[in-house]
Amino acid sequence: MLPATEPVPGAGPAAATGGPRAEAVIDLDAVRHNVAHLSGLAARSGAGTMVVVKADGYGHGAAGVARAAMSAGATRLGVATLDEALAVRAAGIDAPLLAWLHLPDEDFAAAVAAGVELSTSSREHLAAVLAGARAAGRPVRLHLKADTGLNRNGCRPEEWPELLDDVASAVAEGTAEVAAVWSHLARADEPGDPSIDAQAERLRAAAAQARDRGFAPLLHLANSAATLTRPDLHLDLVRPGIAAYGLDPIAQPADSPLRPAMTVRGRVALVKTIPAGEGVSYGHEWVAAEPRTLALVPLGYADGVPRRLNNGGRMRVRIGGPDGTIRPVAGRVCMDQFVVDCGPPGRLDVAVGDPVELFGTGAGGGPTAREWADELGTIHYEIVTGMRGRVRRTVHGAGGNSA
Repeated sequence: MLPATEPVPGAGPAAATGGPRAEAVIDLDAVRHNVAHLSGLAARSGAGTMVVVKADGYGHGAAGVARAAMSAGATRLGVATLDEALAVRAAGIDAPLLAWLHLPDEDFAAAVAAGVELSTSSREHLAAVLAGARAAGRPVRLHLKADTGLNRNGCRPEEWPELLDDVASAVAEGTAEVAAVWSHLARADEPGDPSIDAQAERLRAAAAQARDRGFAPLLHLANSAATLTRPDLHLDLVRPGIAAYGLDPIAQPADSPLRPAMTVRGRVALVKTIPAGEGVSYGHEWVAAEPRTLALVPLGYADGVPRRLNNGGRMRVRIGGPDGTIRPVAGRVCMDQFVVDCGPPGRLDVAVGDPVELFGTGAGGGPTAREWADELGTIHYEIVTGMRGRVRRTVHGAGGNSA
């Protein structure tokens, strides 16, 4: 995870006078904007909003994002693991909180004692959760996960009745309460795919069986994409993740109502001029056709800048701040550094210490996390959660503590 307040390793005095050598700038006002939009969509459908802050808030800082989300209309929070849930509680956040991905041999007592709601997908898993509830001396609120076709986590339809039998026994014992029945969509980012409706029908069938046992569960299915495109599937609760961080799972940035909340920046460490015919970086995949000015930026794949990002020679950065110049990267990305082609000598005024934007909001045609993802054949989720190593997180916006 990104350090939030620690000094950058090896940054030295320059970090104190000119800012961090590498930082992910988090805009909590953008998070608030995004959550207000998403929760507004849900409210129009009569649904609440659970904002997902797993993976340390998708690399943005779970506690800060959680506070921003709750202030902007979220009604609940969601995480994957018990440790993530307890970290949210340790930050003083007492909002309704769900954790859903566990091993059956984990100790659930601390989470139950902290009022964390827990998902369960099998009888074995349920037994472990109930043991934690008994140890904590209070009932656990359960979200029963049905496998509706993603075939990842969740209880298969043929095993669902037996899971409900065990849940009914636990409720009668006073060890559990049923909060929700839920599932997760496989292809919501492909609007119109028939699997979306098929999964919704399977969830409704699972919920009907739960109601036949006397339970009155909330239903939740919609992730970010379905929150944005399928109001009919908002049900009782929507569960946006990536959209809360301003990264649209469907629309391009220019067409999206969302605002990206993370901007990754570095600083120029060295400027030099090379003559025509000189190669740059490992393998000399880039060779100067004429004299060029080069700027060295001290970030690399150890910091989350993928080595193959510039394999096609299309990686670009913005040098010189928000109104700066967009320039291509020359040669391979290395473990700790990459090189920017600043054009013929004298063409671009670049100096040591100048800011370098790797990706951000896309304003002014700047590079974006989606652009990186498209180049790498992946999704922008992987890009923002992959910022690590010596990248320092700096938080701005109301409620944020600048590092």
